[in-house]
Amino acid sequence: MAENKLQIETIELYKFLIPLKEPFIISLGAEYNAQSVIVVIKTKEGIIGFGECSPYAAINTETVDTCMIVGQLLAKVLKNENPLDIKNCFQCMDKVIYGNTSIKSAFDMALLDIASQYAGVPLYKHLQNLYTQFFDSKELKKNGDKKEEVKKKDLFTDYTISIGKVDKMAADALRFKEQGFTIIKIKVGGDPKLDIERIKAVRKAIGNDIALRIDANQGWKVKDAIEVLKSVKKCNIQFCEEPIARWNFMKLPKVRMNSPIPIMADESCGDHHDAERLIALGACDMFNIKLGKCGGLYNALKIINLAEADAMPIQIGGFTESKLGVTAEAHLAHVSKNILYYDFDTPLMFTEDPVTGGIVYEKNGLVIVPEVAGLGATINNDWLGRMDKVVV
Repeated sequence: MAENKLQIETIELYKFLIPLKEPFIISLGAEYNAQSVIVVIKTKEGIIGFGECSPYAAINTETVDTCMIVGQLLAKVLKNENPLDIKNCFQCMDKVIYGNTSIKSAFDMALLDIASQYAGVPLYKHLQNLYTQFFDSKELKKNGDKKEEVKKKDLFTDYTISIGKVDKMAADALRFKEQGFTIIKIKVGGDPKLDIERIKAVRKAIGNDIALRIDANQGWKVKDAIEVLKSVKKCNIQFCEEPIARWNFMKLPKVRMNSPIPIMADESCGDHHDAERLIALGACDMFNIKLGKCGGLYNALKIINLAEADAMPIQIGGFTESKLGVTAEAHLAHVSKNILYYDFDTPLMFTEDPVTGGIVYEKNGLVIVPEVAGLGATINNDWLGRMDKVVV
């Protein structure tokens, strides 16, 4: 691909907001609207790429407004660059500003949409090819002599229940089970004793025949985390996401050692440097990769590589992206056999769907990615016309 060349001509940034059907509440706070920035990159050759990020200030220190400002800085340095050279494009962005992984992930998504359209393959196949190229280079760790081919697999998303009153959480969980979802995830991370009640009530309501996951979003102290996890041992919990504060990751090995439930690192695992540190510490059993934390699909491959080398399972999750961003996440899920868990439910919480194409939700939460060249999802023109817009 290095000898192939396109040229970025214009970049458009859109501010996007859609109300949620009901508030989405976690230990870090409540969201009432899905807010995103849409990035549209147009090449002189006529290929157009779409990207999206859904910033979350308490996790990646970004907001829609900061993304719109930083996005203009990134757009200026990427203009006239070759979108097929993703490594160079990232170097250009990183030289402009440190961090800002959310808005960079939207650019990354649009760039790889262009690259996979140019290659004439769905995004997941392009990512598989890109990962194989990495594997054959000296950039990533090797787990074997050859990168094993990954066949397209079934992706069943969970459905997430907001933290709240015990009875409501149990009723909501049962409602989504009755709708056909085979995996329920509940938000906890409040009062430890109340969280124990919440978990037990939800398990009782949905029975033992479907998977149950819990996500504390950093809400517990170390002692409380261990107490809660031991107390719900019999509830058959698949895993617990981020039980303690992200800054307290040095204590995460203690929690893991004393927990009968596998520990998944989420907020404490931003990029591949975090992943490498957590592996060295023996801090967790698995990772939750979110594009807005690691900076996009390109950087996510580096975390996947580390997890594969250490035989660690992976979840692909997200923030409150529309079907556009979640489509990219679903494509990524086909890159590795170690990616076993999928958190792709947020578009189902929207009051409207602004996306043309993209993933399709089928029975029991099965998620199907489009078999067309590129990402296979765009924001429809009616919605683009309604959004605040900046053109570079």
